[in-house]
Amino acid sequence: MHKIRNFCIIAHIDHGKSTLADRLLEKTNTVSERDFQDQVLDSMDLERERGISIKSHAVQMEYSLNDSKYILNLIDTPGHVDFSYEVSRAIAACEGALLVIDATQGIQAQTISNLYMAIDHNLEIIPVLNKMDMASAMPEEVKDQIVELVGCKREDIIEASARTGMGIDRILTEIINRIPPPAGDPDAPLQALIFDSVFNSFRGIVAYFRIVNGTIRKGDRVKFVSTGHEYNAEEIGVLKLKQDPRNELGAGDVGYIISGIKALSEVKVGDTITHVTDPCEKAISGFEDVKPMVFAGIYPVDADDYENLRTSIEKLQLNDASLSFVPESSAALGFGFRCGFLGLLHMEIVQERLDREFNMDVITTVPNVSFRVFTTKGEEIEVHNPSGMPAVNHIDRIEEPYITAQVITHTEYVGSIMKLCIDKRGTLKNQVYLTRDRVELTFEMPLSEIVFDFYDKLKSISKGYASFDYYYSAYQKADLVRLDILLNGEMVDALSTLIYRGHAYDFGRKMCLKLKELIPRQQFDIAIQAAIGAKIISRETVKAIRKDVTAKCYGGDITRKRKLLEKQKKGKKRMRQIGSVEVPQQAFLAVLKPD
Repeated sequence: MHKIRNFCIIAHIDHGKSTLADRLLEKTNTVSERDFQDQVLDSMDLERERGISIKSHAVQMEYSLNDSKYILNLIDTPGHVDFSYEVSRAIAACEGALLVIDATQGIQAQTISNLYMAIDHNLEIIPVLNKMDMASAMPEEVKDQIVELVGCKREDIIEASARTGMGIDRILTEIINRIPPPAGDPDAPLQALIFDSVFNSFRGIVAYFRIVNGTIRKGDRVKFVSTGHEYNAEEIGVLKLKQDPRNELGAGDVGYIISGIKALSEVKVGDTITHVTDPCEKAISGFEDVKPMVFAGIYPVDADDYENLRTSIEKLQLNDASLSFVPESSAALGFGFRCGFLGLLHMEIVQERLDREFNMDVITTVPNVSFRVFTTKGEEIEVHNPSGMPAVNHIDRIEEPYITAQVITHTEYVGSIMKLCIDKRGTLKNQVYLTRDRVELTFEMPLSEIVFDFYDKLKSISKGYASFDYYYSAYQKADLVRLDILLNGEMVDALSTLIYRGHAYDFGRKMCLKLKELIPRQQFDIAIQAAIGAKIISRETVKAIRKDVTAKCYGGDITRKRKLLEKQKKGKKRMRQIGSVEVPQQAFLAVLKPD
């Protein structure tokens, strides 16, 4: 066991984690030249196209130092705030972390929140200053920031460049010398923590685990503690770039188990695996249950695909434990699911993965957050969906979730960022100058305000330099109203939103204008209205396509023309009574970007 080192790589988005992992794999000869490609651990096409890590990836490497052979288990983690749950799971399975910081950008918001998460788990932190080969690198300034943040010595900071391979040997040596070996007893009863799982259509569910105590052998009878189900360990092994079967794994090892599990509900991330004959006394205190921040309905385009969509979401949930869902139905869209996501990017990725990996065509409704409604009878109701709101005369008050947002930016953008946050109903709590030209702003603001386009606007205002991170604080009383969209007097429940009263008029007007562009013209006039309760606050009309019926009436009396036009008007009226308006898929997405 003293030859094993378990570590993860944490950093802000785009600071070079995946490239650094590539160099480590090359240096330890884990990946052959033939199999090598950039960002070798980013296995999804989606990750390559967007240049971001979505999943944490585990891989085992071997490295020799002073004639001793060491086993290094690396877990590469995502950097984006929406995937912080992946990071927390990786951290729980490790003893040390490489904290990668971009020498051209310095410390950013996500760096800080991931670092605190690692410190909470008592991980050994090794700071790495990446991108030292860039002309715009500012090593001395960034080292000052690191010393202040981590409290380490200047000489402990490793200068490296993942692109050129500079400093990689020193990183490997430091991992072996500074990160402690796993503490555990190979002779104790088996206790292993599941930190991830994937679905294999031929072999069932593959669970990835980290053994804390005990030893597991191929063919052992094992039990999953939280579900109580028992299985045979048909195959166990370690995770190289491909699965590498072994006959035995001991305390401290990171590996996988295949036991022919077909039911998706039987494997839970954070569960403990133990032996049936000699079980451990208590389960490992795994991960806290994830709290979804953003809710949206996902419906199949074709109603017959409902069961297929359920299976697809369950398989996706195996691989992405932060996704939660419950069935719901909508008058406009039929049967579907109400899904909880960690953020807007997470929602976009889930939608994309459903399309690519499972061939599912889906419609997503307006995302919103969960509200607490207190009724006049003193009941408390949690509302995820505007259609779940009680009648206005029964509502005593509504509370919405607030977050504490940290923005780290260059001093020249402070004014415009403050204006953006205050427009979004934020209040400035704190302002700290980290260095002469970098400032950390702390705001308290409603979560519903950052759901739509806050992140995009922040990036464009700061030319990409501001970094943003948030954590949930508490519920506070809010002045919210339900804004409905009516087409020809009929409400489209999938377009309803709960919105701050002061923003409702503006939002309703934009929505009507946007829908007027998107809804195709019919044989009759279509009235698009935005309403709060019974009060209409905005209206647009999509004009009917008219045929020139008077073309054949040349000369003669005007009453002949009028008679024809009256006849056409009656036809349009009758058509409107029986005609229905098809709302195109883009209209549901247009709500997200009314500008």
